[in-house]
Amino acid sequence: MSIARVLIMMSVVLTVLGSVHYYLWVRLVRDTGMPPPWPTWLGWLLIGLLAAIPVSILSSRSLPPGWSSPWFWGVFSWVGVMFFLLVLLLPTELIRGGWAAADWWRDGPAVDPERRLFLTRAAAMAVGFGAFGLSATGLVATRGAIAVKRVAVSLAQLSPALAGFRIVQISDVHVGQTIGQGFIEALVAQINALQPDLIAITGDLVDGSVANIGAAVAPLAGLRAPHGVFFVTGNHEYYSAVTDWLPFLTGLGIRVLRNERVPIEQAGAGFDLAGIDDFLAEGFGHGPDLPKALAGRDPDRPVVLLAHQPRAIFEAARLGVSLQLSGHTHGGQIFPFNYLVKLQQPYVSGLHRHGDSQIYVSRGTGYWGPPMRVGAPPEVTCIELSPA
Repeated sequence: MSIARVLIMMSVVLTVLGSVHYYLWVRLVRDTGMPPPWPTWLGWLLIGLLAAIPVSILSSRSLPPGWSSPWFWGVFSWVGVMFFLLVLLLPTELIRGGWAAADWWRDGPAVDPERRLFLTRAAAMAVGFGAFGLSATGLVATRGAIAVKRVAVSLAQLSPALAGFRIVQISDVHVGQTIGQGFIEALVAQINALQPDLIAITGDLVDGSVANIGAAVAPLAGLRAPHGVFFVTGNHEYYSAVTDWLPFLTGLGIRVLRNERVPIEQAGAGFDLAGIDDFLAEGFGHGPDLPKALAGRDPDRPVVLLAHQPRAIFEAARLGVSLQLSGHTHGGQIFPFNYLVKLQQPYVSGLHRHGDSQIYVSRGTGYWGPPMRVGAPPEVTCIELSPA
């Protein structure tokens, strides 16, 4: 990614974030008539929080966890609170417009300023309580036990000898400043307890360098499955020195699939497991190449494809893939963000049929940015295959 493109992207992000923070100050501070010096103090606080967001995002992959983690917890939690404040404030604009129209209809230009101030403060208090309540709910959702989601998938070409074959999928763990070694150790124990036949990690495992968070990822060496543990890259691996991570993961006993496939054999029957690079890899000297991964395959054998982004299903369906396992979307992570995700990906979460193919999209096992999940709980997915 060129420096010019990064600068343009940062300028856009800062403009949007700056506008949001100013809007919050106007509606929640200035318009509520707070006495001096509160508007000034809260204004500077919002400026500080605004500045902390890009600094934290840019430095999160270069600083080691530990002493820096409380800082990132605070800043990224504010991002979640800010999002909820914005989402809850925007509908109040319609209410404010209704108040203004009703006042004009009843009193003409002689609007009662005390009544207007009372209503403004009431709306601000409601928004504040709502935003902090949703944020607290989202924080709790990321701290509890991760639910196992069991999904039954029937494949037309699957041999009866493979009925009940279990693939445990995790995705979008995002090990980094707020997800560390303890999380991974508990996750490994949970996955092994499911006694999977095969384990699939569908990208966005890390947010940081091997030097900084390699020790936190290392417990993945304890994963156990008769047919192995497999990994495909997500976009965040390419933000985190992917060329260091791939050999590191290989050293943990994890097979990295880069536009290739491997045969999975059991009881005289089998299927092909394929994996492709993430779409973002094209800017880093890698890139998805599904035709290469499927070249020379037996068309009578089912193919299970690991692809980080759901949008790979368009090509996968054309090329005869039986089942695609993806992540990337986090299921939206924080409602109503799932509606925005839908603009970029064909599927947000769950099992779907796409032509003659099927796709399962995980809501993700960790989180990114705000340590919150609302309306999209994390999951460890246990997929059980059966012949159609």
